[in-house]
Amino acid sequence: MLSSLLVANRGEIARRILRTARRLDVRTIAVYSEADADLPFVKEADEAVPIGPANPAQSYRNAEAVLAAAKATGAEAIHPGYGFLSENAAFARAVVDNGLIWVGPGPEAIAAMGDKINARNLMAAAGVPVAPGTTDPATSADAALEAAVAIGFPVMVKAAAGGGGMGMAVAEDAGGLRAEYEKVRAFAERMFGDGSVLIERYFPRVRHIEVQILGLADGRVVALGERECSVQRRNQKLVEESPSPALTPQQRSELLQAAVRAGEAVAYRNAGTVECLFDPAAGQFFFLEMNTRLQVEHPVTEAVFGLDLVEEQLRVASGLAPGFDPDALTVTGHAIEVRVNAEDPRRFLPGPGAITTWVEPAGEGVRVDSGYTAGNLVTPNYDSLMAKLVVHGADRTDALRRLRAAVAGFEIAGPKVNLAFFAELLDNPEFVGGDYDTGIVGRMREGKK
Repeated sequence: MLSSLLVANRGEIARRILRTARRLDVRTIAVYSEADADLPFVKEADEAVPIGPANPAQSYRNAEAVLAAAKATGAEAIHPGYGFLSENAAFARAVVDNGLIWVGPGPEAIAAMGDKINARNLMAAAGVPVAPGTTDPATSADAALEAAVAIGFPVMVKAAAGGGGMGMAVAEDAGGLRAEYEKVRAFAERMFGDGSVLIERYFPRVRHIEVQILGLADGRVVALGERECSVQRRNQKLVEESPSPALTPQQRSELLQAAVRAGEAVAYRNAGTVECLFDPAAGQFFFLEMNTRLQVEHPVTEAVFGLDLVEEQLRVASGLAPGFDPDALTVTGHAIEVRVNAEDPRRFLPGPGAITTWVEPAGEGVRVDSGYTAGNLVTPNYDSLMAKLVVHGADRTDALRRLRAAVAGFEIAGPKVNLAFFAELLDNPEFVGGDYDTGIVGRMREGKK
C-alpha cells in the first residue's frame, strides 16, 4: 500500500477519501483554498497546505499549485476525487511525470473518454450500443442541421468536451437547433476551451443508468453493478439508487457485460463509470459517456456490495490485488442516495450562507458523507453539494422507509437546503413505484404525470 496521499479536492469527497486513507494508515495531506480554511477536511488531514484564493482556477484547478504542495509534503500519490482536475489528462500525465502515483485511470484513457465523439466511436467499435448521432464534430449550424435531419428530431446538442450535465440542450426543430447550436458551441468554448459539438438523438422518456467498473492491477475489468440516476435537475443528478428498479435480470446482465467491454476497449485501470441511457419502452440501452473518476454516488455501490471503493482505488494504484473476490460478487439489499444541496427545493437555485444548525440523522442503514458542520460558511465559489445522505435497506421498500425518516431527521439552517424536495419526492407515486424517468422532476414542478 502506498504510504502517503495528497487529496486534490475539498468538502465531502476530501473527507471521505481521508477517512479511508487513515484507516489504512496512509499519511494524508489536504490542500485548501482561502475560502475553505475552516472546513472539516482541512483539520482532519495529517497535514494541510493552502494553495490559493477562493477562485478554483487559482486553487483546486491550479495544477502547478497542487503539484508544488505534493512535492513540499513528500506525498507519494495524488487522489483527485471528482470534478476540478480529476478528468484532466494533462494533469494526470504531469503527476506521473513528476514521479508520483496517480490514483485513477491512465492519462490515455482519460483523454480517450474526455471527448464524447471519440468515446462514442470507440464504444461502437467495441460493440457497445450507442445512440444515433454524429461521428465527427458538427462544425457549423448548417452541418448540425443536416445531421439532425438525418437522425430525426428532437435531438440533443452536446459539448463534445463537456461533462457533469453541462453543455447540453434539446432542439425540437430546425429553428431551435440553430439557436441551441450557437449557445452550446459558445458555452463549450468558454468552459472547456473546445467548441466541438455533437448531435445525438434525444429520447423524451428515458432512464439514466450507469455501471460502476473497476480496472484491476492485473488488467481485468469488473463491473460492480448499476446505479439508477434518473432523478435530475438541469441534467444533473439529485438521487441515485442501486439496483435499478427498471431492469430485468437479462437486461442487467447485458448492460454489465457492455460496460466491461467499454473498460477493456481503453485498457481501463482504477474506478470509472459507464453511463447509459435506457429506453424502457424498447428495453434498449445506449452508451452515453464514461466518467474516468470516482463518482459522487459511489456510496450506493459500496452499500450493496459491502466494499470500500476508495480502498480499492488505492489498492489498484499500489499494484495490489483487490480486497474482494471478483468472481464472487453479490448484491445485498437496496441503497438510495440523495444529494443535500445548498439550494432552494423548488427552483433549485443556489442559496449559500452560514450554517447555524447542522444535525445529521443516524440509525441502522443510514450513512452521511458531509463536507460541512455548524459554524461553517457555504460560499458561492463551488458546487452547492453539502452532504450525501445514503440509506441501505433489506429491499427497496425498506430503503424508502429509512430514507423518509432520515430526510425528516436531517436538520440544516442558514443556507437554503433542498431537503423538502426529497420529502416531496418520497411521496411521489412515480418514484415510490420505481416507474420513473429523467423527466420526473419537470413533471413534479409542472403538476403533470
